[in-house]
Amino acid sequence: MPVDTFVGIDVSKARLDAAVLPTGELFTVDNNARGLAELLIRLSEAQPHLVVLEATGGLEQAAMLAIHDAGFPVAILNPRQVRHFSRALGKYAKTDQIDAVLLATFARTLQPQAQVPGDTAQRALEALLARRRQVVELLTMERNRLHSSQDPYVQGDLQEVIKYLEERRERLNETLQEAIQNNPKFQATYRVLTSTPGVGPVVALTLLAQLPELGSLSRQKIANLAGVAPLNWDSGKSRGHRRIWGGRAEVRQVLYMAAVTAVRWNPTLKTVFDRLVKNGKPKRVALVACMRKLLIYLNAMVRDQALWRIQSISTST
Repeated sequence: MPVDTFVGIDVSKARLDAAVLPTGELFTVDNNARGLAELLIRLSEAQPHLVVLEATGGLEQAAMLAIHDAGFPVAILNPRQVRHFSRALGKYAKTDQIDAVLLATFARTLQPQAQVPGDTAQRALEALLARRRQVVELLTMERNRLHSSQDPYVQGDLQEVIKYLEERRERLNETLQEAIQNNPKFQATYRVLTSTPGVGPVVALTLLAQLPELGSLSRQKIANLAGVAPLNWDSGKSRGHRRIWGGRAEVRQVLYMAAVTAVRWNPTLKTVFDRLVKNGKPKRVALVACMRKLLIYLNAMVRDQALWRIQSISTST
């Protein structure tokens, strides 16, 4: 009976270090067009059941797309998951080749689901949103510096930079809206999402860009993917609070923002929040429950392409 092959690829700016299991083969290629072509030849020889790469701030994207387009199953791993896996194995040494073997071992042991990257429009929207997030972070840093500065010249310089960054943010907002209006699918889903009290443009754009699976998965799977599904935290006779962990950080952040607004202005979620607090749940726990409930509602709405009318929408799948 043939044995499944798994490949782990450690990505750096200059090169790709690959490990193949169970053969134990190791090889390195340059992280450029020629190196990717060589990588695909080696993968065609190995015929892997799954190829995994660790998320490295975008450096992995070219390799991931090339591998997927060549027809090989590929998954991008959360670095924190890989780090915990390494600790569980008692492995603390670190080199590029050791990391590649670790990734291949992760793939063989846990066999994460292969991912389907978004199309060109999806990736462009994600890139625009990431750039907007960077500009907002820069704005926050410059405003903090302005608040602490006492020098008139430095204050003036900071104000000029802040004004420029505000202009860039507004231009990015306009470009994002243009991307939505120019894509019928985006436009329809954006309209559904923003019909929900508590879901504004930034939340809707983030869900479109970072959670393209919305509307196509069950309520449990979409909650797990976003990282808002409650996880057991029990040991022996001890029963701890349920916790959320993992998932997509940007999605969790905007869902939290949306829930904070929704428990004030969305009657359905306000009722859920007030009931949980009345029953003794800490407000933070109640807010997390509302994040999950909101995501389940949105998942059903996108699935059915229905505007916000909870009483007419089934959230089961």
